[in-house]
Amino acid sequence: MKDVPGERAQIAGAAVPEEASFEERLRPRSLDEMIGQDRLRENLKVFVRAARDRAETLDHMLFHGPPGLGKTSLAHAVAHEMAAPVRVTSGPAIERPGDLAALLSNLESGDVLFIDEIHRLPPAVEEILYPAMEDFQLDILIGQGPGARSMRLDLPHFTLIGATTRAGLLTSPLRDRFGWVARLEYYPPADLERILERSARVLGVALGHDACTELSARSRGTPRVANRLLRRVRDFAEVDGGPGTLVDGARARFALERLEVDASGFDRLDLTLLRTLLEKFDGGPVGLETLAAAVGEDKGTLEDVVEPFLIHEGFLARTPRGRVATRLSREYFGVPGGSSASQPKLL
Repeated sequence: MKDVPGERAQIAGAAVPEEASFEERLRPRSLDEMIGQDRLRENLKVFVRAARDRAETLDHMLFHGPPGLGKTSLAHAVAHEMAAPVRVTSGPAIERPGDLAALLSNLESGDVLFIDEIHRLPPAVEEILYPAMEDFQLDILIGQGPGARSMRLDLPHFTLIGATTRAGLLTSPLRDRFGWVARLEYYPPADLERILERSARVLGVALGHDACTELSARSRGTPRVANRLLRRVRDFAEVDGGPGTLVDGARARFALERLEVDASGFDRLDLTLLRTLLEKFDGGPVGLETLAAAVGEDKGTLEDVVEPFLIHEGFLARTPRGRVATRLSREYFGVPGGSSASQPKLL
């Protein structure tokens, strides 16, 4: 097989612009087309059917969980089931109360407003959202100074769907205004295999069973990661054998090694963090800021992108004193057990 150079895939986080069209093509259009999160989808089907039978709008919903698990896809699927248009924005994009007021005033009855990373809404904007969610009314301040007066406008009934990777940063008043709050969990390998098979059909990729199994095992329980790895593995296969080349197990393993994704789905940043924790800090405990400086990465990236999967897999623990490498981490790297002081006391 040819030794083809390639850039390291971006395994987690938001989609880069040039990949947005791929994500749109692979996004399921309805709840029935979605794979995984079975209990959540079944509950959604009940809520959608009840709302449609009553000719009402859905209650506001909040989806939270690690990046790449399908929060945006769920919002689009819900809008499709309700036969309603979806307006998409994000918390950081709504900088001023007037931005939100413009969005809300342009909604029509039954519309779905999807706000990604809703925990990043500025406090002044969030205050405008409270009466809009609860009473479907918009408070507008007219004028300035002593002559200023408040006007309340009626809004059409709409459904707000919020998504966040940091549910703990949501204020209680905002969280309490959602009619349903659901957490998305990591996907088991069997569900990821089905997702990869569907994505391969959509993209026209000849994907062998062994390759599908290999990819699902290294996808960190995340559909977005699985789809990205599929596209990168396809690149290696086509450069090696031409367009339409079968992606078999050997080609998949070769490409994944070049992408520095190991058999457990850990990439270079995961391994660097764990090695740093074990070798420089004797397994911890160590503070997040110190660990981020030692790794040379932003602490937000570690906390939002890297740590959730490592914690889920049992390789890392968050404790009151800092981050601690677990027994599984020591066994993985062949490092002897640490002192009793470094053993995790979980939060």
